[in-house]
Amino acid sequence: MNFKERLNDDIRLIDKYLDIYLPQKENYQKNIYEAMRYSLFAGGKRLRPVITLACCELMGGNREEAVPAACAIEMIHTYSLIHDDLPAMDNDDYRRGNLTNHKVFGEAMAILAGDALLNKAFEVAVDESVKKGVEAAKVIRVLSVIANAGGTEGMIGGQVVDMEAENKKIEEEHLSYMHLHKTGALIIASAKAGAIIGNATKEQMDAITTYSKNIGLAFQVKDDILDVEGDQDKLGKPIGSDINNNKSTFVSLLGLERSKEKVKEMTDEAIKSLNIFGERGWFLKDLALYLINREK
Repeated sequence: MNFKERLNDDIRLIDKYLDIYLPQKENYQKNIYEAMRYSLFAGGKRLRPVITLACCELMGGNREEAVPAACAIEMIHTYSLIHDDLPAMDNDDYRRGNLTNHKVFGEAMAILAGDALLNKAFEVAVDESVKKGVEAAKVIRVLSVIANAGGTEGMIGGQVVDMEAENKKIEEEHLSYMHLHKTGALIIASAKAGAIIGNATKEQMDAITTYSKNIGLAFQVKDDILDVEGDQDKLGKPIGSDINNNKSTFVSLLGLERSKEKVKEMTDEAIKSLNIFGERGWFLKDLALYLINREK
């Protein structure tokens, strides 16, 4: 199986289970399910759950056992996007080429859809992991990793730093800190969750932590590059939105060429960290290259 076949296979598996875990319901609160599903199935890359499955399998684990954690992380990621798009935050009208959640369902329902996805994520991570026979101790460790990554010392903390940095010129260290928390924390948690379920050793956990930290930041720098020279039709959102919102980016701080060099340097470091796995690390290495060459 080549990289694209394996990637598409993992994405299909994730989509299958997301549909099972979050079905449309025809009860009095059916609108909240529609709003949740609208954003969850809006065409995301499924990067985070793919990493979870890959890290579990890399450690010799059964990727089916990692599916609940993988789906939970994707739900948390989706909730964060719904809230990021709200008028009180980034005030975006489009996400992945579609109207944002609040533009379709209204602000109140969008807030509730995000809240509901966050709660559903932990329901799935616990209940469905138990059904698949994952040891309770592993489930608890995974829950701790995900909760910390999504909280004030992770994704939410990064969003706070991002909001408070608007209309200000910040240094590279400040910007890196922001993105390692806002974007990187959940990517790192994705790798750790899969590794925990796959029974990773300390050395293996350290390796995939280095890997995911580097691709998490490289992913954001690439986003900043695409915001300058990307294709609006492929991105599904207006080019130059960060500049228009007076946000500091790696491109505005370092320039376009240095930003591209930085992406390559971090990707090389990520790939190097997987050398302890030998040939078994091929998929995650190819994934790192795929991310820096993407057009959306």
